[in-house]
Amino acid sequence: MDAMQAANLDRYWMQYCLRLAKQAAGYTSPNPMVGAVVVREGRCVGKGFHPKPGEPHAEIFALREAGDLAAGATLYVNLEPCNHTGRTPPCTDALLKADIARVVAGMVDPNPLVAGKGIACLRQADVEVAVGVEESACRHLNEAFVHSIRHQLPFGILKYAMTLDGKIATTTGHSQWISGIESRQVVHAQRAVSDAVVVGSNTVRRDDPQLTCRLAEGRNPLRVVLSRQLDLSTTAQLWDTRQAPTLVLTEPASGRQQEERSHLLAFFERRQVEVIVVPKLTPMTAATVLHQRGCINLLWECGATLAAAALQAGAIQKVMAFVAPKFIGGKIAPGPIAGTGVSVMGSALRLENISDRPVGGDRLIEGYVTQPLSVESQPGKA
Repeated sequence: MDAMQAANLDRYWMQYCLRLAKQAAGYTSPNPMVGAVVVREGRCVGKGFHPKPGEPHAEIFALREAGDLAAGATLYVNLEPCNHTGRTPPCTDALLKADIARVVAGMVDPNPLVAGKGIACLRQADVEVAVGVEESACRHLNEAFVHSIRHQLPFGILKYAMTLDGKIATTTGHSQWISGIESRQVVHAQRAVSDAVVVGSNTVRRDDPQLTCRLAEGRNPLRVVLSRQLDLSTTAQLWDTRQAPTLVLTEPASGRQQEERSHLLAFFERRQVEVIVVPKLTPMTAATVLHQRGCINLLWECGATLAAAALQAGAIQKVMAFVAPKFIGGKIAPGPIAGTGVSVMGSALRLENISDRPVGGDRLIEGYVTQPLSVESQPGKA
C-alpha cells in the first residue's frame, strides 16, 4: 500500500469515528463528542462512542468489542486519548493494556489536563501515533467543547428568521411564521443538540414559545428566560416543565417589587421552574451561570434587543440566519438586531467562514463572528 492509499484509509476511518461521535450529540456536555474504531487488517473489529458524562470513553467501548483482536491493531479516535483520571480511568492505560500498535487521533485535546500528554504517553511506550487526520472536521464537530475549554464560557449561536427586507415581525409584532416548516425543523434539530435555549422576557410575552424540539428527534434542551424585572405572565407555555426544564434568571427586587414577585415566585416553585437571582443580569452573566452548570453550547433565540446585547458582550460566536422570500415593509417593523447601531460601515460586525444553503423555500446563511459588535452599538434593556 502506497502513502496516498494509507492516507485515504486513515481519512475513511476517521470519518467513521466522526459519524459514531455524532450519535451522542446533545448528551455529552460538558464532555466532547468522541467516536473510536479498532481496525485490524483493513476491517473494523471494534467501535464505540462516548454516550454521556460518567460513562466510559469511546476508546473503551471500541476495545471491549474488539477483545483480543485489538492486539497489534490500529485505533482511530477523533480526539486525543486522555492520560488522567477523572470520572473514568485513563484511556492510555487501556490502550497499552490491549497492546494497540498504532493510534490515529484527529486532533490534540485542548483540555489542559490532556493537551498532548496522552500522545506523549503512547509514544513513550513505543506506540505509533499519528495526529491531525481530518483535523478540520474534528474541530468543527467539537467547536463548542474547544471554545468552552479555552474561554470558560459556552459557545453561543444566535438564530433568527427574517424576510428579504430584513424584518423579524410585522409592525404589529406578528411573526408566526416568517420561515417555512423545513426551516423550523432545522431549528428544532439544533435545539436537540444544544444544552440550553435562551430568550428574553419580551419573547416570552409576545411569542409564548415552547422552545422544544418537537419537530425533530432528540431531547429537549434547558429553556432559559432572562428577565430583569420578572414581569412575566403565569400563562406562558414555558412554565410547563413536564416538557422540558425551565430556568429564569433575574435581578434582585427592592421594596414593593418583592411583594409583587412573591406570588409569581410561589407559582414558579409549584411548577418546578428554577429561579436564580444575580446582582446584574447581562448576557455574559447568563453565559457564566450556564457554563458553571455544565452547558457548553447555547442557542440564543431572542429578540432584537437581547441579540444586540449578546453580540456586543461577545456571547455569540456563530449566527444562523434564515431568510424567507417575503417582504413585510413598514418603517417601524423590527429587524433582527436592535440598539443604536454603528455610525460607519467600517465598524460593522463581519462574519467569516460563511455557508449558504436552501432549506425548503428559505435560505440558511451561517457564519462565525470575528469580534464582538462595536461598542458604538448601545442596546437598550433586555
